[in-house]
Amino acid sequence: MFINNFDPVAIQILSLEIRWYSLSYILGILLGWILSKKFFISNTEVKERFDDFITYLIIAIIIGGRLGYVFFYNFNYYSNNITDIFKIWEGGMSFHGGLIGIIIASIWFAKINNHNSFSYLDIVAIVAPIGIFFGRIANFINSELYGTETSLPWAVKFIRVDNLLRHPSQLYEAIFEGLILFIILLYFRNKGFMKTPGLISGLFLILYSFFRFIIEFFRVPDDQMGYLLFNLTMGQIISFLFFLIGIYLTLRKYEVR
Repeated sequence: MFINNFDPVAIQILSLEIRWYSLSYILGILLGWILSKKFFISNTEVKERFDDFITYLIIAIIIGGRLGYVFFYNFNYYSNNITDIFKIWEGGMSFHGGLIGIIIASIWFAKINNHNSFSYLDIVAIVAPIGIFFGRIANFINSELYGTETSLPWAVKFIRVDNLLRHPSQLYEAIFEGLILFIILLYFRNKGFMKTPGLISGLFLILYSFFRFIIEFFRVPDDQMGYLLFNLTMGQIISFLFFLIGIYLTLRKYEVR
């Protein structure tokens, strides 16, 4: 058993608080940016424009992630409290919303530069697990998105939540959606899959969605939503839809490989 009583604030200077969750976003984006330019971009034109693309990406993650949470997870509340949508510092971001934002921004940026959108999406897909890893570690530190009750030896007691022993579902996600997904995508990248734009993106959607769908069985759903269709969570339903999109995209791109 491990007792989690971490302070979600990493650094405090007078009244200014810098939280672990904010640092995870910054670290994930910076590492992804550096690794992309150093190892994963072979197209010279894309490499020259990639720094500008990062600005679009950051904006897309913030807006998409926030709106995804609003519409997917807490629409009833925010429809009656419109101004609270802008209070990002109070928490509430959706991975799938951020993903949709990234897809839209990538298509838009590629179009204005006359590039293939998958030239950007594949790069984002292969480094995204890095950001996911740090994000889930921050979730663990924050005692949020915690798991269901368990008696397993590695159970965690989240003191800021209650005194129950729970699955550290955030760490499961960090391992599978972060480390393992990154290793798998690297393997396929080294097998030449990035030579066919869209293949890596399709594989990312399939694998992330599969891992997320399974791990959600060990995670407590959002209080305001609970379990939905077929006793599944909203995260599982959205992951299933993206899983189907990933299969379609992968099969389509593999045919022309």
